[in-house]
Amino acid sequence: MQSAVLGLIDVFQFANRIIAQYPQAGLPTFAISRWRTDGPLVESGNAATVPPVKLVPLLDVLIIPPSIGGTYYEAPHWVLVDWLKAQHARGTIVCSACAGSFVLAATGLLDGRRATTHWDLSSQFAQRFPNIHLNTDHILINDGDVVTAGGLMSWMDLGLELVEQFTCPTVMIELGKFLIIDTGRREQRYYKKFVPPFGHGNAVVLKAQHYIQQHFHTDLTVKMLAEHSHLGERTLLRKFISVTGLKPSEYVQNIRIQKARELLETTNLPIEKVALVVGYEDAGAFRKIFKRLTGLSPREFRVRFSV
Repeated sequence: MQSAVLGLIDVFQFANRIIAQYPQAGLPTFAISRWRTDGPLVESGNAATVPPVKLVPLLDVLIIPPSIGGTYYEAPHWVLVDWLKAQHARGTIVCSACAGSFVLAATGLLDGRRATTHWDLSSQFAQRFPNIHLNTDHILINDGDVVTAGGLMSWMDLGLELVEQFTCPTVMIELGKFLIIDTGRREQRYYKKFVPPFGHGNAVVLKAQHYIQQHFHTDLTVKMLAEHSHLGERTLLRKFISVTGLKPSEYVQNIRIQKARELLETTNLPIEKVALVVGYEDAGAFRKIFKRLTGLSPREFRVRFSV
């Protein structure tokens, strides 16, 4: 995604301009280089083949940009993977944005650690890298020597994070003002849409899912779903969790909250009425569940996203 590559260069160059306004602070400035893979080579954007890793100048940070098309991120070249691991072993902080997390995950550096990626890639990521603690509620997870960001535009959040980390909060805030970017903390779950998995091929679970889709606003129980699916409760529960990754009660909550999000975005219904329409008689309970799943209260969500 070239806009991310060039945009990050702009972010760091503008940061340098702000740093220059505080000479007494003794803050470091950013020197930027671009790298690419070309078959078996890892090359600089401005030079020929890179020499062996030990001869490459030590990089403080490496950023793997998002991918807007193609499938390279699904199977990155082993030369790139080994090169990233070697740079990390020398002390380089390795970062990724959006689908770039797949490349970073392929190095094994995220195993057993927290990470994020684009919410729409979460199922694919979780299946391929089960040893990574994926959390797509967050736009950015800084785990010290590895940093992951989710979303196509999360490179902006990543850039601001690195500016603050290597300089100071004042420079980051001034940079946000100059670029007219909101430097307040955001979360990916503000934007995340719940998309139920229907293409798994399990007819029994699919039957339960279709029933939930039609009756989500009613008082559903595992017993009711099991009877509808002609299975025992334990069997249905086991199959449902295996296929969807959620308990039926959690699945129903996600369906209800997704419907509530749509109503808050497109209608002027009072929040109490929205709660009733999606199946919550207690508006207070609805507010708590909505905040837990989206990170915002229903009112905050409507102010931010209403059409």
